[in-house]
Amino acid sequence: MATPDNGDSGTTGFDVLVLGAGSGGYACALRAAQLGLRVGLVEKGPLGGTCLHVGCIPTKALLHAAEVADSARESAQFGVRATFDGIDMAAVNSYKDGVVGRLFKGLSGLIASRGITVIEGEGTMTGPHEVTVVSTGSTDRRTYSGRHLVLASGSYARTLPGLEIDGERVITSEHALRLDRVPASVVVLGGGVIGVEFASVWRSFGADVTIVEALPRLVAAEDAASSKALERAFRKRGIAFRTGTSFQSVKTTDTGVAVTVEGGDVIEAELLLVAVGRGPTTDGLGYAEQGVAMERGFVLADERCRTNLDGVYAVGDIVPGLQLAHRGFAQGIFVAEDIAGLDPQPIDEAGIPRVTYSHPELASVGLTEDDAATAYGADAIETLTYDLGGNGRSQILKTQGFVKLVRRTDGPVVGIHLAGDRVGELIGEAQLIYGWEGYPEDVAPLVHAHPTQNEALGEAHLALAGKPLHAHS
Repeated sequence: MATPDNGDSGTTGFDVLVLGAGSGGYACALRAAQLGLRVGLVEKGPLGGTCLHVGCIPTKALLHAAEVADSARESAQFGVRATFDGIDMAAVNSYKDGVVGRLFKGLSGLIASRGITVIEGEGTMTGPHEVTVVSTGSTDRRTYSGRHLVLASGSYARTLPGLEIDGERVITSEHALRLDRVPASVVVLGGGVIGVEFASVWRSFGADVTIVEALPRLVAAEDAASSKALERAFRKRGIAFRTGTSFQSVKTTDTGVAVTVEGGDVIEAELLLVAVGRGPTTDGLGYAEQGVAMERGFVLADERCRTNLDGVYAVGDIVPGLQLAHRGFAQGIFVAEDIAGLDPQPIDEAGIPRVTYSHPELASVGLTEDDAATAYGADAIETLTYDLGGNGRSQILKTQGFVKLVRRTDGPVVGIHLAGDRVGELIGEAQLIYGWEGYPEDVAPLVHAHPTQNEALGEAHLALAGKPLHAHS
């Protein structure tokens, strides 16, 4: 059994030394230990990092609470007599924190059971394979080395130049997760995944919400059809948004904030949530000083997660690309196996699934229609959109949306895009279709259970294979 290293164990050299115990770091540590390597894991905060404590898990707990609130509010349409009496944020936070606490306890036990040495403190890279750690709660310094060093220091909530976060009226997602009340009104600066998820939660909880996004559409990284579906649903829900609109300034008022946007319009609200993305946590950690190749604060790494320094790897949010917990997790496993000499297959970044857990949900894997047209030529691709109106389970759930397929003409499916409640649960099969370069004719014969939303994937591929059974566009 491993115990946290307090400087007395004499253990300073490892086969693998990991700086950061978020999704990428702990996955690397667990897999490396499983492969018989001696592992040191440096972390200044609780094990699990951003995703477990201030990201994926707590936000999705809030989103589920929001779904329950909507179900209570809208129960009459299902013939159920229920009343919605409001949100008890203390109880919501207790539920959320309980989920996080149980997962944290499980992760801590798992890491201990694998014989991993956890080094508690703030680590800085002080040599090519060396990390110096200032112990948590003291000024003690201790230096550790590893034959291989894995940089996995994660990310932080970004802001804009000149926009000061005060944690009270102008907040980030991390502050939002600790709110003890439902704000009466919120301006959300940023229409990406984080922004639309919090907008969705707060609207379900009863707040007035306005999203301000500089890009031409919400969730601009997704297929244009997905953005359109989300915008249509948000209008119906009463979530206001201004796309193609730049933020100019914010002032605090007696009742909250006054946000000035492009054109001089002022939007007043109780809070301003700054959700303009996450930046790499690399500043002051010694990476650049030790010669690690960097760009705009990110650590540059090749398809095998190797930096320019021999034996030094980088995983997760500090590496340019999708900032997703499961990407970092997969990279961590990959690096451990690479170090152990298993020669794993490099990760296809386009094959990493993406889910936005708003109401409705969006999910995708592979290329958007625009990206496919750029890659192969507009005349070399075809698309098909299957409306969930033809899907029995979606009718039961009273959700609207679609399955959109993008394929190379007479070739494999290269992109799958989903919109509608719970479609995030369908992305697993979509990922396999993309990853195995499936043709519509390969998927069409597969039998999908009825009635499920998963059936919509089957029907979409039937239609794209030239055998449509229900209406599609």
